[in-house]
This record gives sequence, structure tokens and C-alpha cells, in this order.
Amino acid sequence: MRMAGVALVVASVVLAGGCADREMRAAERETATVVDSAIPIEVSLERFRRKLPRPLALDGGFGTREELVRRFAKALEARDTAALRRMVLGKDEFGWLYYPSSPLSRPPYELSPELLWFQIQGQSEKGGALLLLERAGAPLGYLSHDCASERREGANRIYGHCLLRRVTASGDTVGEPLFGLVLERGGIYKFVSYANKLD
Repeated sequence: MRMAGVALVVASVVLAGGCADREMRAAERETATVVDSAIPIEVSLERFRRKLPRPLALDGGFGTREELVRRFAKALEARDTAALRRMVLGKDEFGWLYYPSSPLSRPPYELSPELLWFQIQGQSEKGGALLLLERAGAPLGYLSHDCASERREGANRIYGHCLLRRVTASGDTVGEPLFGLVLERGGIYKFVSYANKLD
């Protein structure tokens, strides 16, 4: 348990991009837990985007889902946290490209962007910590992957319930849910988060 706690702290730092980002997100989390439901989503989104650059497309992704997952496996084997960070949705991409067409931004859910980003980041950091603790630094034995669900959300295509198939050190072939949703927009693929089922 102690090792898992240490890994969670380490992964939060490396996957978030350093101390400044970590402190900024900590402040955001404090405010994100108090959400005024009387504020219209449009106003909440404008406030969320205020200091975010507007991306024209997904940055740091790959041209196919297979390439994304294959690069993910290689980065995990190499403990390349910088590469892992580039493959997952950034806050600006979330605010401008992902959130507006998400069903969670509309009735009956109407989650504010602050709250939804807080939830996605929390799941991703926890998943990233588990990946680094339990799967990083050794050959993964990647074979293939499958995603059982696919849906359109505006200009986005979302893939879910994904399994990464690999050969273990003992020679067994297993399928593991090592990452969360995959987003495709404009022919570029990135992970929405590193939420997984390793716990």
C-alpha cells in the first residue's frame, strides 16, 4: 500500500507536467468541488476556457488507433512519462474540442466543465500511477487491441471498453483494460484518460 501511495504521487507529478501544473490543478480541484448549478453551462464553459489557448486540432496524437496504442505500449515499457503525457487529452483540448459535444455537458447530466475535467483528471492520474507501478519498465508483450464500443459526438468519435492484448512473461495471452476512452478527431487519435482496471 505504501508503494502504491508513492507511485500515485510520482505519477501525478510526471503525468501532470511538473510542479507548476500540479499546484494549478490543486487549486482548480478545490474550486471544482463546489459547483454552482445555477450558472448556465455556456457561462461556465466561457470561464473555464478563459486562460486556455484554442487548439485547432489534437496535438501529440497519432494517425490511427493502432499506432496510438502501440506507441503507448512502447512508452510504458520505457517508462517514458513525457511520451505518455503527450498521448492524453490536455486541458485546452478538453475545453475546446471534447467537452462541448459530450453528452455529459447537456441535460439530463449538465456537468460543468470544471467538474467533468476534475473527474477525468482524477481517474487518469490514478490510472497512470497504477500503470507505472504495475506495468512499466518491462516488456509488455503487446499483440493487439480491441474497443467494443464506438459513438459519434459532434466532430468527435469516441471508442470505449478497450482491451490491450499482450503476452505475459509466463507466455499467457491476456486482455487488459489499461486505458480509458480513445478520442478521434480530424483523423488524430488520443486517449481521453488513463483510467484502467488494474486496481
